[in-house]
Amino acid sequence: MVTAVGNNAAAPSMTGGMTGLASTYETFLGLLTAQIRNQDPLSPMDSTEWTNQLVQYTSVEQQLKQNEHLATLVAQGASNLNAVVGFIGKNVTADIDAQTFKDQPLEWKYALGTAAETVDLKVTNKDGTVIWSGSADGKDVGENTFVWDGKDASGKTVRAGDYTLQVTAKTAGGADIKSAVYMRGTVDAAEFINGQSVLRVGMSLIPLSYITGVEQAKAS
Repeated sequence: MVTAVGNNAAAPSMTGGMTGLASTYETFLGLLTAQIRNQDPLSPMDSTEWTNQLVQYTSVEQQLKQNEHLATLVAQGASNLNAVVGFIGKNVTADIDAQTFKDQPLEWKYALGTAAETVDLKVTNKDGTVIWSGSADGKDVGENTFVWDGKDASGKTVRAGDYTLQVTAKTAGGADIKSAVYMRGTVDAAEFINGQSVLRVGMSLIPLSYITGVEQAKAS
C-alpha cells in the first residue's frame, strides 16, 4: 500500500517532466535550425556544443521514460496484490499436486472417477525420486484424503522442500481409474512475486491461476 501511494504521488511529476522536456526540446531544435540557416558560410558554427546538448536532451528523455515505465510496473503490481488480499483467511481449493514441506504434515485431496479396488500412492521430491510409497485407505468415488507425515520409506523425516503426490487407482479387474490430485487449505498471506500474484497456504506458494474454488473459513 505504501509503495502504491508513493508511486501515484510521483506520477504527475514525471508526466510534467516529460511535457517540459518536450517543450524545451522543440525550442532548442527551432533555435538550432535558425542558427544553422543564418550562419556565415565562410565561418560555420562549431557543431560540438550543440551536438553535446542534443545528446544530453536525448539522455534525459530516455531516463524519464524508463522511470515512467518502472512506475507503471510498480503500480500494476500493487493493484494485482490488492486484488488478492481478499483471499486471506479464506479456504481455497487449488488444482496442484505439489506442496512445500517444512516440519508440518501435508494433506492432499484426490478424487476418483469410480470406486477403486486398489489405490497406490507415491510421494516424490523435486527431482522425481520416490521418497515414500504405499497403499491408500481412501478408495471411494469422489473425494478422498491423504495425509503425509513428511517421513520417507525408512521413517526418517525428509528435508524441507517441494513434494508431489502421485495416485494410481485400479478396479478389481485391473483397469485404470481416472484420478485427480489437488489441495485445500486456508490462505495465510498474499504476495506478488516475479510479476505473479500468489497465495501462501501453509508453507506452499500457490499461483492465483491454480485456484479453482474459494469459500469462507468456518469458525473454529
